[in-house]
Amino acid sequence: MRAVSHIVTLCLTFGGSITAVFQDNHTTSHSHQECVSFLASPCPYHRFLCSEDNVFENMQESQEVLMPNHLDEVIAAVSVTSKKRIPNKLLQTALFQPPREKLHLCEERAKSYSSSCEYKQAIQELVRCVALTRICYGDSHWKLAEAYVNLAQGYLQLKGLSLQAKQHAEKAKEILANSIENPYHDNTDIFKCSIDLFCTLGKALLSLQKFKEASENLVKAERLSKEMLQCGNIIKEEWVEIQARIKLFFAQLYQGQKRSKEALPYYQKALEYTELTKDERSLECVPVLRELAGVEQALGFHDAAVSHFSRAHLIVLSKNPSPEEAADSAHFIARAAVASGKQDHRDMAEQYFQESMTHVKDSEGAGRVKFLSIQDEFCNFLQITGQKERAIMILRESLEAKVGAFGDFSPEVAETYRILGRADLAQGNHIGAHAKLKKVKWEPALI
Repeated sequence: MRAVSHIVTLCLTFGGSITAVFQDNHTTSHSHQECVSFLASPCPYHRFLCSEDNVFENMQESQEVLMPNHLDEVIAAVSVTSKKRIPNKLLQTALFQPPREKLHLCEERAKSYSSSCEYKQAIQELVRCVALTRICYGDSHWKLAEAYVNLAQGYLQLKGLSLQAKQHAEKAKEILANSIENPYHDNTDIFKCSIDLFCTLGKALLSLQKFKEASENLVKAERLSKEMLQCGNIIKEEWVEIQARIKLFFAQLYQGQKRSKEALPYYQKALEYTELTKDERSLECVPVLRELAGVEQALGFHDAAVSHFSRAHLIVLSKNPSPEEAADSAHFIARAAVASGKQDHRDMAEQYFQESMTHVKDSEGAGRVKFLSIQDEFCNFLQITGQKERAIMILRESLEAKVGAFGDFSPEVAETYRILGRADLAQGNHIGAHAKLKKVKWEPALI
């Protein structure tokens, strides 16, 4: 019988990674033989990680990358709320709340903030989850790896910070590689965590354009999910949900390398699986539909591209979008219709250009800028289709608003002067043409 005394130490390190060493006063009573037997027993997860094509030591960076400093976020995340804001009784309750209860509360808050698009607060809660998980489970438990994976996903999905996501995912990998689990324990949760880890690390590496390493991690995720399905560790519905992510990441991997033909079937499968797990009219289908349409457009399948953009637009409109979201959605269809170059798509292009502009016509600030940008694109479409007089009339009317939105010597205003000057020149209005084209000439000198 041996008493081991421990302390809790929290320290913040550069880049927002948290090191928390938790130990609690407790006594253990195990025979020497039992300890040796347990440590010598091979963990199923450890065998998987150390297999020939899964050795983590081979995954090394070719160059060091300077990580942006997000120390302020981490400090804010782990700081105790000011006593002035919380009554003494509530403060005492918060201070003496068991760590596992605090952990559960932080997890729920992270989900809530994420769903309401409060990304900074969501990241702070995920950072707290890492610290509390280490306190509750220790340094070598798979749940700590899971917390790091969740934090990596937060940085990647909520903030688009691929370097931070990669850093935290690699920390999770290190924890899993060194963890010791009871060989007779059900390792399903550990394997699920591993799939999330490989997917997250694969996506982060993909965003950093490290395609080979990204592919290796996605292959591991796909193989492990298949083995779990065959062994009955997960049900078919869970496997389909995992596949939806993996297929989408593989599609993005190929498209990132300009291999559209190889990306297309993966996008189609990703859409199929997403519709099975979420519903055909779910917002989760919208980005997949748009990316699929983009690939089809690149391959010259314009009818299919217009169809998929239209499906995405209907879903967006059914979810009470903001004016900017509705405008963007209609704009996608208009662009796809123009890109097709087909006569029967011209009316559709004009219809969706008009719809897009209508959504943001009365907006101010960024919405006004969006309206004028779409209007310029619409005028270009009118000129291509032989409606130059109509385009010139719209551009003349928009000139004052453009000067107010972009500035006198902006590229947008200069281009409008250039088009109007050429139109005046074609009509024999040399004085007007000279005045407008002279303003275009001033712009480079002033810039």
